Amino acid sequence: MAQKKRYWLMKSEPGTYSIADLKRDGTTYWEGVRNYQARNFMRDDMHVGDGVLFYHSQMQPIGIYGIAEVVRTAYPDDTAFDPTSKYYDPKSDPANPTWLMVDLAYMATFDPPITLETLKKTPGLETMMVIQRGSRLSVQPVTREVWEIIMGLGKPVS
Repeated sequence: MAQKKRYWLMKSEPGTYSIADLKRDGTTYWEGVRNYQARNFMRDDMHVGDGVLFYHSQMQPIGIYGIAEVVRTAYPDDTAFDPTSKYYDPKSDPANPTWLMVDLAYMATFDPPITLETLKKTPGLETMMVIQRGSRLSVQPVTREVWEIIMGLGKPVS
């Protein structure tokens, strides 16, 4: 039986990796997640073909800048084992990795981006984690209904 398509919002800062970088590269691995809840979403719930809203929070305007798709399910994040990496975790064991990553493919860029202000004002998006005060999770589930509302707000361009 085919897996039900799911939807996600994933945050990356443009100085680290931007939607423009993903467009240029075509695909990327999503490493460096060091929150157990976000890791569990990637490990347990993300599947190939899931849709991803690509979100930037440390630029103006804050918001959703593009769309990606999961193209490889969770596998060990090798940056956790590299002492020279900013994501190094000396407690992570290669035989039983604590941290995982997924691969994403570029789908489109929103032009203009869908701002956080727009998300907050749009009926039907009240339950989005990203607009909740104090929500800092870098990987968040998004319902199909929310996904469809957002697709109606923006103009995705390749």
